[in-house]
Amino acid sequence: MHDDARSEQLITGPAGLIELIVDEPVLPVRGIAVVSHPQPLLGGSPHHVVPLTLARKLCVAGWRVVRPSFRGVGQTAGTHAEGVGEAEDSIVVVRHLQERYPGLPIALVGFSFGAHVFARVAVTLESSLHAVALLGLPVGEVPGGRFYPALPLPSRCLLLHGEHDEMAPLANLLDWARPEHRPVIVYSAANHFFKGCLAQVADQVVRHLNERS
Repeated sequence: MHDDARSEQLITGPAGLIELIVDEPVLPVRGIAVVSHPQPLLGGSPHHVVPLTLARKLCVAGWRVVRPSFRGVGQTAGTHAEGVGEAEDSIVVVRHLQERYPGLPIALVGFSFGAHVFARVAVTLESSLHAVALLGLPVGEVPGGRFYPALPLPSRCLLLHGEHDEMAPLANLLDWARPEHRPVIVYSAANHFFKGCLAQVADQVVRHLNERS
């Protein structure tokens, strides 16, 4: 992924303009991966190390990567909408990409608050998505007093989590996953940002998307 292969686009969403950062692969495009960013209220943006690392790895593997800015971030209009408005915007983004690139599979790769947003999107658009990978998915009450409702995720979602996630406790996710024996891949000793193993995590996301191609 090179800077000259990156562009910015603006599309119209429910609250105004939505900024998209698009990274074009050198290889023939095998699909489109939409990658989300962490909590804007805590400084999250598409330029955060986690979505940026995911974008680089996916781009090298031949995926066109689209990183939307959530409401109030970058050039995206609106204010923070607790994941509900951001999911509405993300559905608009996916439908825009489906219309612009008909025939290309579209995958969602969500991280942290962005994983919650993309979980909402996956529930709505399950049948039209190629794959879904959610990293550090918050469920229930998390430190800082925020609450994220559990959602009926499609069974084929890949769930990746750090053992010592301090922002989206692993125990909450396992409590949600336990009744249905949902698989959760846990990276031992990793924190919310997968420090020390982020490249390994990104490689696993790439494999998941490629295997479903």
